[in-house]
Amino acid sequence: MSTLDSPGTLSVKGLTTGYDKVNVLHDVSIDVAPGKITCILGANGAGKSTLIRAILGLTPPRQGQVLWDGKDLAGEKTHNIIATGIACIPEGRKIFPRMTVAENLALGAYLETDAARVRDRLAKVYDIFPRLKERATQLAGTMSGGEQAMVSIGRGLMAEPKLLVIDEPSLGLSPLYVKENFKVIKQINALGITVLLVEQNARQTLAISHYGYVLSQGRVVAQGTAEALASNDEVRSAYFG
Repeated sequence: MSTLDSPGTLSVKGLTTGYDKVNVLHDVSIDVAPGKITCILGANGAGKSTLIRAILGLTPPRQGQVLWDGKDLAGEKTHNIIATGIACIPEGRKIFPRMTVAENLALGAYLETDAARVRDRLAKVYDIFPRLKERATQLAGTMSGGEQAMVSIGRGLMAEPKLLVIDEPSLGLSPLYVKENFKVIKQINALGITVLLVEQNARQTLAISHYGYVLSQGRVVAQGTAEALASNDEVRSAYFG
């Protein structure tokens, strides 16, 4: 969570993949610039989740490459990919409801064996989310949806990632918590952490992103700076009405 001297670079090149005999992604190429927020916009079924699964090694490429710091991730186990500095905040939060807030957060640092470093990371997470410190001993399952989202993001930060992949952070949250979540994502990026933000909420996503891609039916149909995408007529008609 400290400012990173050399955050990682992620490049997806000509990726085609899917499930069984059906391809979901078709020749998808994206670049995630170090130290920036790059967003992937798309409706349900566009292929966003499949792209995340491919990056994490859960859905292997049929064609193309996923390069992390210049290394092809093909064939790597997911836990090995995570260990290189990629953390994922899953869609729907996926917290452990019968564990306390503190226990949920500690799980994010399971690869770190130095107890002092774990405590340091926890203190930094509590700086970002004071409410989690107040409720450290509360069972995570008894918290509101917005508070559980804080736990999920905080747990990802406990890994001290170079790249944080965030899947649909606005899903199922009230407008107030959505606004708070996007503010936190911008704050995390300001610490030097590269962010890949996968979302349907185009307006707020483009407001904090540097560069973006639009996925439709498994293909990249538009890309550019956040400002360019926000003023793109097709993107505006699809997302802003």
